[in-house]
Amino acid sequence: MEDRDAADAHQGLRISEMPAAERPRERLTRLGASALSAVELLALVIGSGAGGRSALDLAQQVFARSGGSLRRLASSPVASIQAVNGVGPARAVVLHAALELGRRLAAETRSIGAPVSGPMDVYRYFAPRLEDLPVEEFHVAVLDTQHRLERDVTVTRGLLSASLVHPREVFREAIAERAASIILVHNHPSGDPTPSADDRKVTSQLVAAGKLLDIPVHDHVIIGRGRYASFAESGLLG
Repeated sequence: MEDRDAADAHQGLRISEMPAAERPRERLTRLGASALSAVELLALVIGSGAGGRSALDLAQQVFARSGGSLRRLASSPVASIQAVNGVGPARAVVLHAALELGRRLAAETRSIGAPVSGPMDVYRYFAPRLEDLPVEEFHVAVLDTQHRLERDVTVTRGLLSASLVHPREVFREAIAERAASIILVHNHPSGDPTPSADDRKVTSQLVAAGKLLDIPVHDHVIIGRGRYASFAESGLLG
């Protein structure tokens, strides 16, 4: 509501026509970025107006198109952002880059070396990066002997299938890092983390490969939107 109120107060005005103290750039300098609404921050990223509309107008339309959700905006394709008249390829790419930086900043709060005591720890580490992606990503969390996260390895990006997630690709980095064990992680773009038949097949193959290589698979955690599914908790790990 505050984002809409802030934008509505200056709707139709060019930023140069606003009182100097109320312009987003000056307010950010004086009060800090946290004082600005999401629409004002988006306007600063957009930079300038187009087609007779101010940067604030464009930002308001971009934000409204995503239902007032930065997460939804971050997961929208570039072409969808360009559908707003006045937001061309360059601006759409810059918006995507800014939102990706925010996603990576959130991910950095869960540092490498953190102990992993259960699937909730896995979810907290991976959810900021994976839960809003439009496609599936398959990751391997490499753990040391103290069950601490040693490395996060991205194996595939796209549809998950047994042909794409090959044990060779999954265990290559684990072997190189002399991993004590691993945890498999991937997301479901639908938001529902319920394991599919392919998920179960892939997990079974990788658990068997881990036993042969003496690198146990402790869990397979599927990231949904706001929730997760754990093979270990559900008794599906085998």
